[in-house]
Amino acid sequence: MAEGDMEFLSRLYRSTREDELSRTPWDEPEKQAFINMQFSAQHEHYQKHYPDALWLIIEQGGTQIGRLYFERWDTEHRIIDIALIPEARAKGLGGAILSDLMEDAAANGGKNIGIHVEKQNPAISLYRRMGFTVVEDKGVYDLLRWTPSL
Repeated sequence: MAEGDMEFLSRLYRSTREDELSRTPWDEPEKQAFINMQFSAQHEHYQKHYPDALWLIIEQGGTQIGRLYFERWDTEHRIIDIALIPEARAKGLGGAILSDLMEDAAANGGKNIGIHVEKQNPAISLYRRMGFTVVEDKGVYDLLRWTPSL
């Protein structure tokens, strides 16, 4: 991630909130102001609380299609955020990325992988198929964990 990626990242963030935005009575400028505020707050939070994270832009054929924010801890690898543009969703890319992360975690000391996922996020079914289980109810989110088989 570089400073020049922020516009893409903001658009990507908005794509993850479109369903929610469609249910508001706001006009377009109000929606965009909300997105700008939320994206900025999220970005600042992530930067502050995950100082050693990898901030990765996912590309396919030289085109930006997503983001992966990821941090390696002593006992766990934490997916801070993963998102793909709508055109890249439901094509197996998320599963392939998760498989790579799982292989990496298993090869680096048999580490678990954790991620917070909104309960209404359609990707939760992918995490379950990949072997992630709910380990903590965090209100709107569930903390999911994958543990490698030994």
